[in-house]
Amino acid sequence: MKDHIFIVDDNQEIIELLQDILSNEGFAVSATDDGEKALAMLQGGHSPNLILLDIMMPHISGYELCAQIRREWDLPILFLTAKGKAVDKVIGFEIGADDYITKPFDTEELLARIRAHLRRYERIRKQSNEEQPTKDSGGTAITVLKFKGLEIQKETYSVYVNDNKVELSTKEFQLLLFLAENPGIVFTREQIYDRVWGYGYGSLNTVTVHIKNLREKLETERTFIKTQWGTGYVFIGERV
Repeated sequence: MKDHIFIVDDNQEIIELLQDILSNEGFAVSATDDGEKALAMLQGGHSPNLILLDIMMPHISGYELCAQIRREWDLPILFLTAKGKAVDKVIGFEIGADDYITKPFDTEELLARIRAHLRRYERIRKQSNEEQPTKDSGGTAITVLKFKGLEIQKETYSVYVNDNKVELSTKEFQLLLFLAENPGIVFTREQIYDRVWGYGYGSLNTVTVHIKNLREKLETERTFIKTQWGTGYVFIGERV
């Protein structure tokens, strides 16, 4: 089955260009020039594998649409926009975008990023569907990482802080799990990006933004992720 790419952009010339590029590469493609229509299509059962999203659109901005999509669906969202300032990228990542590509774009790089995100999400789905809890000799499931004030349930992608469930995006969960499975080890932003995002190019600011989001959601009473100035980040949760 072909991967389905959903284009949301108010520029018809960009839509037609992307449709030609993606169709020639074997993707199924759908498109709309309006954020409200895009949301209605998704709510009506439209099921893409990845969304290419512009920011500046009528009725509802790409930022707002991204935030609404993130609340209901789990799929890759790539901003493709002329807004190239650092602050625009930070906002995009903070509200849940998986990537941020500025116009004009390089066709080969765009295709590479699309394929990388599709592969990563497919790995996540397979892991979620196929992973079975490991059991010890007493038959007790051991797929839960427990720290003082923090519990990570691998098989359900669930996180609890002081017994209260915390909602994380898929990438935030992956990042937390990677660090928690390697406590006490300092990782550079480059190492984290390579291990969590799974491809070797992109903005390292993505790591910084996601670390910031995790801290805001998790660290109400104690610190779990420490910044090692000049080096990177280290998980310091206390196992229980």
